[in-house]
Amino acid sequence: MSVREEGGGTWELLAPAAAAPTRRRGRALQESLRGAVRSGRLAAGTRLPSTRELAAELGVSRGLVTEAYEQLTAEGYLHSARGAGTWVGDAVRAAAPGGVRDLAPHSPGVRVDFRPGVPDLSLFPRAAWAAAYKTALGGLAHRQFGYPDPRGLPELRTALAALLTRRRGVVADPERLVVCAGVAQALTLVGAVLRERGERSVAVEDPGSPNHGTLFAAVGLRAVGVPLDSEGPEPAALAASGVRAVVTTPAHQFPLGIGYSAGRRAALLDWARGVDGWVVEDDYDGDFRYDREPVGALQGLDPERVVYTGSVSKSLAPGLRLGWLLLPESLAEAVVERKRMADLGYPVLDQAVLADFVTRGGYDRHLRRCRSAYRERRDALVRALAADLPGTEVSGIAAGLHIIARVPARYGPAPVLLERAAAAGVGLRALTDYGADRDDACGRPARAAGGGAGRGGVALVLGYAHLAPADIARGVRTLAEAVRGTGPGAP
Repeated sequence: MSVREEGGGTWELLAPAAAAPTRRRGRALQESLRGAVRSGRLAAGTRLPSTRELAAELGVSRGLVTEAYEQLTAEGYLHSARGAGTWVGDAVRAAAPGGVRDLAPHSPGVRVDFRPGVPDLSLFPRAAWAAAYKTALGGLAHRQFGYPDPRGLPELRTALAALLTRRRGVVADPERLVVCAGVAQALTLVGAVLRERGERSVAVEDPGSPNHGTLFAAVGLRAVGVPLDSEGPEPAALAASGVRAVVTTPAHQFPLGIGYSAGRRAALLDWARGVDGWVVEDDYDGDFRYDREPVGALQGLDPERVVYTGSVSKSLAPGLRLGWLLLPESLAEAVVERKRMADLGYPVLDQAVLADFVTRGGYDRHLRRCRSAYRERRDALVRALAADLPGTEVSGIAAGLHIIARVPARYGPAPVLLERAAAAGVGLRALTDYGADRDDACGRPARAAGGGAGRGGVALVLGYAHLAPADIARGVRTLAEAVRGTGPGAP
């Protein structure tokens, strides 16, 4: 039985392979046959024509068909036996049809998205990055394209150590700096090492980043929420938690937007020394302070008790997946070995590009540009809220990429306000989305003070860095019209 008779449309599928350029014809025939089996157009058990017959039908050499049969037989797509011919094997299952999905975060139907967490990606310094890429590619020695130091390229570790010492006041030894695929991998590495050493739980800020607890859960650690007051994590609650490690955002707490007080920073380090534990400092947006110079990182006060981590996700772009860890001596060797096991090291070329970009001053110039733009956008958001949603209270220090805005209770309980905003195409996040029993820096209970229709109104976490001032004004105006019942999101 021939492919023409049994396979139906398969003949048409193989014909283009026969018409391919001579040097490509054999590979094209193999790909066509393989695709026909995978798609089910050649079903299991289908007997194929002899090599002589198929070669004659396609107008190609018999040797080319013989080679194709032998290759697919070796791969398991076909079976053959002397005197019995060649047929399609039964181990292959037809692939399910379907397109390629994109699982990256999207906001369909949103006209203005105030949800926090993303910088302005249009500010990414493409020209400077391309120049750094060219320089880095030309400067790497052949040997550097081999398996790298799992800690990272020495040039990048040296450049980052100098940068972080200068900008964030850390104690940065390049020998204890590990380049990671963002803060997510950094926390996973640290969590895995803590789990190996017998820890079973870790404290996280409440409210705080949901990703912290999720990442630690992935390596077998239970997240214990510690409430915050206006200065930082409550010392009594932290002591009562029984943990020996806590994840913090001292420079600009996410999401409340407070900066830890000097007294609370000292108390946090005293706690770590007392329990022989560690503070994990996520310095996610420490470079962005608009009313004064940024407060230095906590790690600078005690580098043997603080695990410091950061990335370029808020300063350059999260898609670069470039971050770093500064480790106490007690954890360094174990974390480096865990990094080696995880991925054998971060891509060398990407590291060389960032090293060049930092060393030549491109990173500092980019940060200055971003700080100016984001300060302007924060001011635009505060003005728009005052004009279109009077009575809204803005809290948190003038820093980062988001603010906390408490909208007056007269605009409705949280579910109604959020529903109307969504109907109007305005993307929002309530403070209570971040898993808090409290929703403001004064420690008031969320349900009484802002999670719903309580006297305090509804607390929103509004991102602004990725929005132009005109879009910010339009978004706040649209939100105001929706919650007042005069816009497209009104009932």
